[in-house]
Amino acid sequence: MIHKATGYWIEEAGEQPRFASLDGERDFDVAVVGGGFTGLWTAYHLKSAEPDLAVGLIESHRIGHGPSGRNGGFVDAMWVSFASLVARYGSLPALKLARASERSVAQVGEFLDQHGVDAWYRKSGYLNVSTAPAWDGSWEANLEAMREAGIVDGPRELTPEEVQEICASPAFRGGVHYGAAATVQPARLAFGIRAACEQLGVELFEESPVLRVEDSGSEIKISTPAGTARAGRLVLANGPTLAGMGSPLKANVTLASSHMVITEPVPDVIEEIGWTGGEAISDCRSLLTYFRTTPDGRIAFGWGGGRIAAGARRFGRAELDADVIEGVIAGLRRYFPMLADRRIDYAWGGPIDASATHLPHVVELPSGRAFAAFGYTGNGVGPSQMVGRSLASLALDRRDEYSELAFIEPASALTRVPPEPFRWIGGTMIREAIGRQEEASLTGRSVDPVSALVARIPQLIGFHIGR
Repeated sequence: MIHKATGYWIEEAGEQPRFASLDGERDFDVAVVGGGFTGLWTAYHLKSAEPDLAVGLIESHRIGHGPSGRNGGFVDAMWVSFASLVARYGSLPALKLARASERSVAQVGEFLDQHGVDAWYRKSGYLNVSTAPAWDGSWEANLEAMREAGIVDGPRELTPEEVQEICASPAFRGGVHYGAAATVQPARLAFGIRAACEQLGVELFEESPVLRVEDSGSEIKISTPAGTARAGRLVLANGPTLAGMGSPLKANVTLASSHMVITEPVPDVIEEIGWTGGEAISDCRSLLTYFRTTPDGRIAFGWGGGRIAAGARRFGRAELDADVIEGVIAGLRRYFPMLADRRIDYAWGGPIDASATHLPHVVELPSGRAFAAFGYTGNGVGPSQMVGRSLASLALDRRDEYSELAFIEPASALTRVPPEPFRWIGGTMIREAIGRQEEASLTGRSVDPVSALVARIPQLIGFHIGR
């Protein structure tokens, strides 16, 4: 098994050309900080809307090599979080946001077709399954919120027998199928957007960590080790970094991690269990596991149970954590015991920026010239295209449907997380307690009373864990 930070997707997509670092002084109409999906989509939509606009994208490492190139490749809409959207924004704004996120799933596919990018896009839907009695029917509140909003073209609740027809894991019980979802090879998607941005004339910079942002006077100044960029507007699309000291949103972002493995090609197993429709699947745990297949018959399996990071300091554990990978492999073989003797080819991980609501947020910073997006909590491949449209509209001062979506809020409206070191200490304790409680549910045991109590703390203080 190859265990490295970049993971299978980036290796499979192949070596990409490098871009120079930001050197000297440069001037832009809009500067975008962050070379993941959000930054790339924002730059793409800016230049598509106004070809003469001077747009610079500044990435601290390699464009597309961060979390955007390492995730599970689930292109989901936000229907699975609809009850949370209604609770925060109300029914009609939640409905507009969910519909826009559904269009985003299709728009990703349309982009790939338009630009001739083979990113393995497959629109097969998303299946959320129960794997223990504790989670049976856990989706009912979400379905009820959708029914109350008048949604008649929504998800299908499935019996255990119907779930087994889709994927015959011995661990799967009932579930719910959301049709507005697809899978992609995420690194191929990221590199495809990067190529489109370059073709449109976006200036791309790599290995250029931002050291300081000064938003005063008539322009915004962005300083990197070798250069300075000046811009009239700024978009902060570097989600995990926003959890760090010096960030204007450090009080609103928590940094965790998710880790994945991928098997050797096992088309015989996929055929045996009937998982031939390509559905993206996850369980119902707060620290959820998620899994999908690939065109060459591999099974990719991930777990969102990685460690909490102190601030934005990852110490490499968000990418390489052998202990967590052991847990991922154990989960893979629990759900698919027929893989017990099959080879695991790759293991990797990546950071996740989480908001207190576990929903993405777009924020206009106080000057009115800088905007930020964060908080996808591991579910950003589909929504990030929509968020990029919103950020582009805001930066261009356009009043359209994307500049008026409900997740665009002032920073003062956001739920704050505890300051460090309490965020890291408390988050670690809660995450470990939830893990013990969920493991007990999976094995039919009772969890100890202390773990049960600690696992309830987020609910008691109004924080949302899981979808």
